[in-house]
Amino acid sequence: MNRAPAPRGQISERLLEALGASPHELELEAIPATGDALADEDLQLSLYLCYELHYRGLPDVDEEWEWEPSLLALRAELERRFERALLDAVPMPTRPTGADEIDVILRGISERESPPLSTYVRSSASLEQIMEFLVHRSAYQLKEADPHSWAIPRLSGEPKAALIEIQADEYGGGRSDWIHAELFARAMQAIGLDRSYGAYLNLIPAVTLVTVNLMSLFGLHRRWRGAIVGHLALFEMTSSIPNRRYGDGLRRLGLGGDATLFFDEHVEADAVHENIAAVDLAGGLLRQEPQLAPSLVWGAETLACLDARWAGWVLDCWRAGRSSLLRPLEDGEADVTGSAALSAS
Repeated sequence: MNRAPAPRGQISERLLEALGASPHELELEAIPATGDALADEDLQLSLYLCYELHYRGLPDVDEEWEWEPSLLALRAELERRFERALLDAVPMPTRPTGADEIDVILRGISERESPPLSTYVRSSASLEQIMEFLVHRSAYQLKEADPHSWAIPRLSGEPKAALIEIQADEYGGGRSDWIHAELFARAMQAIGLDRSYGAYLNLIPAVTLVTVNLMSLFGLHRRWRGAIVGHLALFEMTSSIPNRRYGDGLRRLGLGGDATLFFDEHVEADAVHENIAAVDLAGGLLRQEPQLAPSLVWGAETLACLDARWAGWVLDCWRAGRSSLLRPLEDGEADVTGSAALSAS
């Protein structure tokens, strides 16, 4: 991230102003009320920035802000509002779930009908729309696997081994050029986008940021270790087929090589990860800690809910002939001519 984003309301404005100075105690009084926390631009950007201090940091922000108690208190209040909204949208399951049936339950969630974004990309999306799609996805994919890796020290035995097996592939199996975040960066570059981490944060709406904040919320709190496992298990179980379609959509426009490698790699990798995630990771955790079953299923359910909201938003915008970003990509932000020339070379 080369520069801090523009604020989207009073919370993010105060936060960015504070982070521009040396670490100090924040005044937490009168945090403005928000409407739907899952769609609130100000809240979701503020939470994303608070979490980003635990990832790559923010430009020109003192790293000591990461553990400033008053900043953590602000984050905790934003998280409380976020969690309440999540529980309103997706109530916590009450049905008992055993380790021997979690695979079937997760598969049931994965097979639910959702907005057909990947089908649209495969058959109909323009190059400009595919660029927007990659901009949306960059909020997570440029740090792919990192939110789930917070769960590693919180697990032991069978589920820990399963998680590490999945994560090792996500991080390229020891090869930096095969780290999935690097493959995604190369895909962005191949179609004329800026591959820099956080380059498009100003354009990415709350409906997208909330899907990334969900992972950070679960990963950074030990009490949600069941939820992050459920999230990852469903994530792996629902990835292979859509990624095949995304790759096919790029090929339909004459793009290949680095533009499609990320998606093609996920078709193979996630097909292998599916059983590991459902049986060894999720099932293994419930064999150790059966009391985590409700939060594990809830983690999967919240992923399905927020991803469906995001896909529906993007499709509705495109079908209405407007940008799905906060504003359309402008000259200098995307080189459509250059990417088309690249595909023809």
